[in-house]
Amino acid sequence: MTFKALLMREGEGGVEYAVTDLEEDQLPEGDVIVDIEYSTLNYKDGMILGGNIGRLVRNLPHVPGVDFAGTVARSGDPRYSPGDKVVLTGWRVGEMHWGGFAQKARVKADWLVPLPAGLTARQAMAVGTAGVAAILAVMALEDHGAKPDDGPILVTGAAGGVGSVAAAMLAKLGFEVAGSTGRPEQADYLSDLGCSRIVERAALAEPPPRPLESEEWAGCVDAVGGATLARVLGQMKYRASVAACGLAGGAEMTCSVLPFLLRGVNLLGIDSVMQPYENRVRLWDRAAQDLPMAKLDAMTHECGLSNLLEQSRAILKGQVRGRLVVDVNA
Repeated sequence: MTFKALLMREGEGGVEYAVTDLEEDQLPEGDVIVDIEYSTLNYKDGMILGGNIGRLVRNLPHVPGVDFAGTVARSGDPRYSPGDKVVLTGWRVGEMHWGGFAQKARVKADWLVPLPAGLTARQAMAVGTAGVAAILAVMALEDHGAKPDDGPILVTGAAGGVGSVAAAMLAKLGFEVAGSTGRPEQADYLSDLGCSRIVERAALAEPPPRPLESEEWAGCVDAVGGATLARVLGQMKYRASVAACGLAGGAEMTCSVLPFLLRGVNLLGIDSVMQPYENRVRLWDRAAQDLPMAKLDAMTHECGLSNLLEQSRAILKGQVRGRLVVDVNA
């Protein structure tokens, strides 16, 4: 039986991409075959579809797509049976292993998580890896003592995929949320997500006037990195935490150690790829419980396999607002 997939191949002028009919026996090895309903477009997907930036994919031909949700078709593992709803994010699927920009996938059972009650496959992909990183960041802030009464939480890159989910979740949990963006036209969108204050990205991208500024933020979800992260560290309140989960503003950072030594600021690294199973179950339960579904639906847009390349160019330019869900069967 054939199925459709976005296939990467080596062409005469470099990597080529085309929606192609494949046979099930072409799928890589794994324990479980999933009929995919939805995938999603993350920044990493944009890099892969934008000419394989950074050589994230090493072996061609390849099916990209780091996330998917769907229904188990066949399983050689007793944990899953045909008809089970499942979700997959991470484990370098879409990079090292064929991914979710297809109507079928075969993967290891260890990589799957049961789709929690209360979430549809489309909503799970509205969360996707970007939302997983956001939820993990919020959980990390909570685990390090952040409480709504402590003061405002800053979300950088707030109009993007990670920032949108983080802002909506923090607001529902009762936190005062300040959203930073370089797109002032998104102010109404951020207000609808729950941001009570909008911070211009340029104000955070400038070099700090001194290593320690006034204590302003009780926590931060940083999806930008680079100079923005360095600036924010000097604005944190005593013993506050920054959850770093992105590098849209650059991977390099030059900063002072004084925020760590004099204010006890915590810099928390957020990895969304290799999380253990127990933590994945926890985060997906939090998604079903603590994400405002009306706001999640409002921040979500949809496309099909045929226009993914166009959307990948937009996400690399910072032109995608919120989350983009991919209907692989459209």
